[in-house]
Parts: sequence; structure tokens; C-alpha cells
Amino acid sequence: MTMVNKEALYNFRFIILIISLVAIDLISKSFAINNLSLGESSTTLLPFIDILLIYNSGIAFGIFDNSGMLASNILLLVTLIILCYLIWMIIYEPQKNKKYSLSIITAGALGNIIDRVIDGQVTDFLHLEIFNFSFFIFNLADAFITIGALLIIYFEIIYKPKNE
Repeated sequence: MTMVNKEALYNFRFIILIISLVAIDLISKSFAINNLSLGESSTTLLPFIDILLIYNSGIAFGIFDNSGMLASNILLLVTLIILCYLIWMIIYEPQKNKKYSLSIITAGALGNIIDRVIDGQVTDFLHLEIFNFSFFIFNLADAFITIGALLIIYFEIIYKPKNE
């Protein structure tokens, strides 16, 4: 096997990870849309996460929500630029752990981009509520972005490979 084939095979695992996570995200959003009523809280998933379907045309925490199509299109363009940068980072990142982290973030970004392109908004259905205080409503793509970002922070600050 040539060096190019080994590298392509090595990078293929990150593509498979991204596609798998995007599929899980889109399937979960489809399930939420088809089985939940908009704005009605239903099943408790975990002690601190309820199921509550909403649509977010803005960004995190509902910022710029209901700001119109121009704002939605600008957000879409910005996220596409960020997605391209993430893919570039995955390609050129030498450390495997960081490649996995960036792939998880990329999957989350791509899942929300696909949702925004199809519907003009993002489907959120996981409601984080602790001691009757509502924090925010999110989806699996948002969770992937958060998990990937936490892993990047961990690998940058706490975990240092022995060869560094």
C-alpha cells in the first residue's frame, strides 16, 4: 500500500465519523418533528433534560431569532465559511486526537447547516433544565459542537502528548 493510500485511508475514518454523526443528528431532528408538538414539553429524557420542540432561526441561545431571511442567509454564509475552515483544520492537523475533536465539531456544524438550508431554521428539542431553571434548548448537533470544543480545550491545555 502506497503512502498516499495509507493517508487517504487514515483520513477516511474522519469522514465516516462526520457522516455518521450528521446522520444521527438529522434522524433525531426528524424524529422530533414527526413525534412532538411545537412548544409542548413532554417526556423527561434525563433528570435535567426534557423534550421540548422549538425552531430557532437565529444562533446560539436564540440570538437573532426571527430576524428575517437576510439575517438567516448571512448566518448560513458565516457557518459555511466556518465549516470550510474546520475541514481545512482537520486536513492539516497533525494530532489524531485533535482531528477527532475537529471532526465532531464539523459534524455538528454540518448538521445545523443542513437543517437551516432545508427549513430556514434549526430544530431544537433537548431542554436543559436544572432545579426548575431553564438554561437553553438545543439539539444533538449543538451537543457535538460543545463536546468537540471541550475536547479541543482538553487537548490544548490539559493533555500533552509525550513527544511534545
